[in-house]
Amino acid sequence: TVDPDRLKNVDFSTSYATGVQVIIVPANSKIATADDLAVEGANYKIGVQTNTTGDLYSTWNLEDEGLATVERFSKGADAVTALVAGKIDCVIIDNEPAKAFVKANEDANLKILETAYAIEDYAICFAKDNKELSSKVNKALEELIADGTVQKIIDKYIPAE
Repeated sequence: TVDPDRLKNVDFSTSYATGVQVIIVPANSKIATADDLAVEGANYKIGVQTNTTGDLYSTWNLEDEGLATVERFSKGADAVTALVAGKIDCVIIDNEPAKAFVKANEDANLKILETAYAIEDYAICFAKDNKELSSKVNKALEELIADGTVQKIIDKYIPAE
């Protein structure tokens, strides 16, 4: 994930995809927007898959600030199961898996909030100032993006599980 702090230490290629972290809630949830998670005193229980962007951002922005509790699960599906069971208030996860989980749990009456929790660009990182390698990779990436190869890879490897 491209990040201003990382740019201090590495260079990035052309972005090959944009990731969107979304929030899954029960249809009758009091949580209506991403901002609702940071309301002082709300202290929601947020489910995430361990070591994902959703885990990192919700830990830094909410748990570390004393605004919420982050419950970590080894799989996104386990977080959604906990949500369906009423053990947590929401799940923060990538958009594509979120859509699949909501569809797979239609009886649970879940929904994805319209406001994204985080948007991030994915890219390849290089040692600082390795212009020769980054130039070659960017050229190859641009060709793979143009011919649809990158999208096929994303479609294959970023489904629900």
